[in-house]
Amino acid sequence: MSAEPDGPEDRLRRFTTIWSRAVYPVTSTSLTRAEFEQRLLPLARRLSELLRAHGFDADGAKAVGAALVGAHCTDPEALARTLDCVDAYLVLYCAGDGPQDEPRIRCSRLQHAMAAGYAEALRRRTLAEQESIAQAALRAQGVVAQALHASEARFRAVFEGAAIGVGIADLDGHVLQANQALLRMFGLSEQTLRGRRVQDWVHPEDAPQTWKLYDELVRGEREHYHLEKAFNRPDGTVLWTNLTVSLLRDADGSPQYQLALMEDTTERRLLNLRLRYEATHDALTGLPNRTLFFERLEKVLNAGEGQRFGLCYLDLDGFKTVNDSLGHAAGDRLLVEVADRLQSCATAPGEMVARLGGDEFVALTTGPGTARKVDELAERIMNALITPISIDGRDLMVRGSLGIVEGPAGERTAAEVLRSADITMYRAKSAGGNRSELADPEADARAITRHGLTTALPTALERGEFFIEYQPLVHLGDGSVRGAEALVRWLHPQHGVLGPDRFIPLAEHTGLIVPLGRWVLEESIRQARAWRERHGEDAAAGPLRINVNLSPCQLSHPGLVQDTVDILERAGVAPDALCLEVTESALIGADDDLLKPLHRFAEMGVDIALDDFGTGYSNLANLRRLPVRILKLDRSFTRGMQQFPADPVDLKIVEGIVSLAHSLDLAVTVEGVETGAQAEQLRILGCDTAQGWYYARPGPPERLHDLALVDATG
Repeated sequence: MSAEPDGPEDRLRRFTTIWSRAVYPVTSTSLTRAEFEQRLLPLARRLSELLRAHGFDADGAKAVGAALVGAHCTDPEALARTLDCVDAYLVLYCAGDGPQDEPRIRCSRLQHAMAAGYAEALRRRTLAEQESIAQAALRAQGVVAQALHASEARFRAVFEGAAIGVGIADLDGHVLQANQALLRMFGLSEQTLRGRRVQDWVHPEDAPQTWKLYDELVRGEREHYHLEKAFNRPDGTVLWTNLTVSLLRDADGSPQYQLALMEDTTERRLLNLRLRYEATHDALTGLPNRTLFFERLEKVLNAGEGQRFGLCYLDLDGFKTVNDSLGHAAGDRLLVEVADRLQSCATAPGEMVARLGGDEFVALTTGPGTARKVDELAERIMNALITPISIDGRDLMVRGSLGIVEGPAGERTAAEVLRSADITMYRAKSAGGNRSELADPEADARAITRHGLTTALPTALERGEFFIEYQPLVHLGDGSVRGAEALVRWLHPQHGVLGPDRFIPLAEHTGLIVPLGRWVLEESIRQARAWRERHGEDAAAGPLRINVNLSPCQLSHPGLVQDTVDILERAGVAPDALCLEVTESALIGADDDLLKPLHRFAEMGVDIALDDFGTGYSNLANLRRLPVRILKLDRSFTRGMQQFPADPVDLKIVEGIVSLAHSLDLAVTVEGVETGAQAEQLRILGCDTAQGWYYARPGPPERLHDLALVDATG
């Protein structure tokens, strides 16, 4: 016995064989099964590529569905068997090794897209067939007219042998003759059908122009017309047809009869409706999906001047925890229950609820008074989530964050409205969740700007858009420049120079702070070496040092210490030229693992400064376990010293901190010194060094060199 094939190509061919065996019996083709299998092979290969692609390509899957129609797989059973085969075997043979959840989800989306592509191709094929029928009707008109004049026998052969329904009526609408195909369509006998009048077949779903065209034809003003029409059968069912009606004239050219040709399209229409439903509704909850919601929203926004809308965008809080703890099956049941509750909240005319995907839902309301109606709708939604949902014997509390957008139609596109609702929802989630927020254009603009900055950060570092400014650190005793703090800036192409408060939080959130911090460290140490080479080393004051800020994300990065060592060695700079500043809040509750890098830096000779001291509400006893050499006192404690006399409370606080620091052999640096009186008072209190606008604003490195030269020359 041979081994089961296990290569990707073998698996692909096995899937193709299974597919061809399932579909070939219901396919109208002259190919052999082996030839048909070869025709399916590139389609199977395309499905395999789509399943394993990084992004989801709906158009590619639609093309596969359309190709089935091109391969004459037009029987509805062919599509059903194809979807069953893809559902059962595509992931098994084409997904490869590894977790199957993501391929399963993508496989389901591929099936939906294939069905949509199949329906669209089938519709185009139907239109082509309709045109063919219209041409056949014109030809039949001449054949029937000639048969009536030439030979009743020849006419009867054409009439009865036609595969489509054929009926003849006089100009008053009385049915004169009908062939067997037409009788079978209606389920009537010839005697019963002959007693009917064409005008009796009015149907509620008739197109507006149907009977206008009919009247024009019987008056001799039109030779023929073609349209889709529904008829009521005696058993209560509806017959849908492609109907072509032609005018038959006598030998003198006067109108005499009307000839109807009918093709039964009921099954095709039902299939199209089913495919349309599946393409526009969520498979899990049955709610309208993103596609149908956008169609409805765009229709509302294009309704014209004076129309308004209200939209609620809901995201469940903590839904991932349900999936992670109870499993995806429990998460799905939770979503179904939430969908049912939301559906009960939107029952008024002009309201709808849809699922966008995952645990995100939207509710739409239209008509007058939407400002009030959308608030009421949001309140109903939040109240609907109060009652716990029972899943597998557990009562789960469901919370949600809701973003509300209300406004006039015509001012924004559907994508812009949904983006505003999404931003507002995340604002509600950031505020703690389980609440609703109303859209704010200014907040939207800030969020969009933040997103733009976040996406531009990686390339900004590559393009060299960052630069560093340096603010000198001055000794309060003798006024000498002892070093500088490195402050990174971003020269943005559109927004100009941005301070660190605009982009450092974004870099920390995305993890880009690690490569950015490494770059700042490299540039700062390189600059420290340049200063030492130009300025030399003061025997009393020591060499100029560079202070570099260290974020919590950098502190927890495993390569921090080695990266710093490598940078110092490449630059030929001793560790004592570097001081790393860590905020007090970053070290609150820090465990030994987090403090290990700081201890290693201290052992190397790198100074550690505790930045923003006094703002972190930390226990002062923690100073004993932190390897810090310098306390940087936050400017909030010294702001009251800018004028004379100084705030006595601030004086006592600063005096106490300085005394404590010196007793622990720690130096004290003060930030934000802006006046001479403030600097003098801090000197009297015993502070060691200071920085602020009183001495110099952050600037290029040359300015620090000039200040150091001035200090050296007196």
